[in-house]
Amino acid sequence: MNAAEPFLASGEHQALDATRRVTASRCRGDLVEDGSELLAEEVPVALVYNGIAHAVMLASPLDLEDFALGFTLSERIVRHPRDVYDIEIEHTARGIAVDLRIAAGAMARLKGTRSARLGKTGCGLCGVDSLDYFEQDACLPEPGAPRALDMAPIDPAALHRAMNELAARQHLHQATGAVHAAGWAGVDGALLCVREDVGRHNALDKLVGALAHAGVAPDAGFAVVTSRASFEMVQKAARAGFGLLAAISAPTALAVRMAEGAGLTLAGFVRGGRHVVYSHPQRLRA
Repeated sequence: MNAAEPFLASGEHQALDATRRVTASRCRGDLVEDGSELLAEEVPVALVYNGIAHAVMLASPLDLEDFALGFTLSERIVRHPRDVYDIEIEHTARGIAVDLRIAAGAMARLKGTRSARLGKTGCGLCGVDSLDYFEQDACLPEPGAPRALDMAPIDPAALHRAMNELAARQHLHQATGAVHAAGWAGVDGALLCVREDVGRHNALDKLVGALAHAGVAPDAGFAVVTSRASFEMVQKAARAGFGLLAAISAPTALAVRMAEGAGLTLAGFVRGGRHVVYSHPQRLRA
């Protein structure tokens, strides 16, 4: 793949497949206008590993293969994309089932942690039954995983170019006003990939999966998100080996501590020509 060219982009036609039109009344003062509104779909998506149900997430029904792979990597169910042998998607009356066939070793590890983490959600921590699962190295990639520690410094203007292009490429959000996006930009800020979802962490999982499917190296660019930079967003970005995460809103204090420990450059409030750098500023040119 040429890193200067966009890849695996969700198009406007595909985004409309994740919407539903409903009757609604628009009200302004005493004026009431009956009509319809286009809303973002939100469906239960069951992730099933080697025939065993693991988690049910509420997500937008777009790019579900990317979502499944990204979730599987960011939750450390597998250590490498090659450990996912097959992904099949089945639409049912109750939702969507995504069946993944994974390596036997990965399945054994999953079975060993499944009972303790039953009910765990995309926030990266919610649902675990013990503080023992809140690891101080929870953001670090698996040993041997690619990391962007040696990426070349990025011009701050690239952050703003990427964020501005992300707004223009949010087809589902433009139609509904109800979803988040995560994007991947080259070092010059040109946006190469966008994924959208009703959940900010789902959007980032989809982006991680898309990059894994395309074989993109973490030092080939950086990630931008249309949300706050909370703990789970930093966790997923760092586990994916990203060197820089830029958010349109603020981080939390915990997210900054985790970014610092994980070696991730974290920028927030990237909008209106300004930004704030919270950790590892060496990856941004002065």
